[in-house]
Amino acid sequence: MTSNTKELQEQIRALKSRLSVTVVAHYYQRDEVFEMGDITGDSLELAKRTRDDDAEFVIFCGVGFMGESVKVLSPHKRVLMPKIACCAMAKMIDGAYFDQSVATLEAAGIAKEEILPITYINSSAEVKARVGQMGGMVCTSANAKVIIERAMGEGKKILFVPDRCLGQNIARDMGLSSCVIGSGSDPKAADILCYDGFCSVHQLFSVDDVAFYRKKYPGILVAVHPECDPSVCEAADFVGSTSQLIKYIGALDPEQKVGVGTE
Repeated sequence: MTSNTKELQEQIRALKSRLSVTVVAHYYQRDEVFEMGDITGDSLELAKRTRDDDAEFVIFCGVGFMGESVKVLSPHKRVLMPKIACCAMAKMIDGAYFDQSVATLEAAGIAKEEILPITYINSSAEVKARVGQMGGMVCTSANAKVIIERAMGEGKKILFVPDRCLGQNIARDMGLSSCVIGSGSDPKAADILCYDGFCSVHQLFSVDDVAFYRKKYPGILVAVHPECDPSVCEAADFVGSTSQLIKYIGALDPEQKVGVGTE
């Protein structure tokens, strides 16, 4: 850490001590930013914990949809973002694309009333509103399985947006069938209908990467995020959200080597 960074951190601490402000930082931030966070964690966890905080102002260090989530749960707070960073996955769908997906399913013979949408939290407030209008729900990578299990009880087709990988991985884990809208597969034959979105970072990880590290480090464990391709998740020893990955790795023997497939 440079002396300039330390000086800036001291200035920030001084400002925080006399202003009604809470600094919130997502796990994906750089270390020097993360260290300044009063509240740190995964996206929904940040929004929930910020809701219970007394400060009037929130300095949110994360991507756009996360800042929106904070505002949705705490409409009375002033949420400021130093930079409106982009989540590529969240940008892959908007209200118009959501409506188009529903129309595509209707054209395939599935009535709108038979569709229950679920959106991954990695989506805009506009998309979440569309989902809510249809009686749907929002999930995280940590609780997606629980949310889908609850949704399946309504006996409808699940429209999962925007991450096809998370939808496919949860379907496989639950023993359900899935298809990607527009892939040529018959959506009427699947339980979970996945929008064709993805995380540009997690798409970089491949089965070859898993094989490479297993060969290089005999006995290594591989833990990956469920935004990875289903083939990668099938080849891994553990699949979980960022917080679940941290918990899993923290419980291992300190000498255990682990390959981690996430940001």
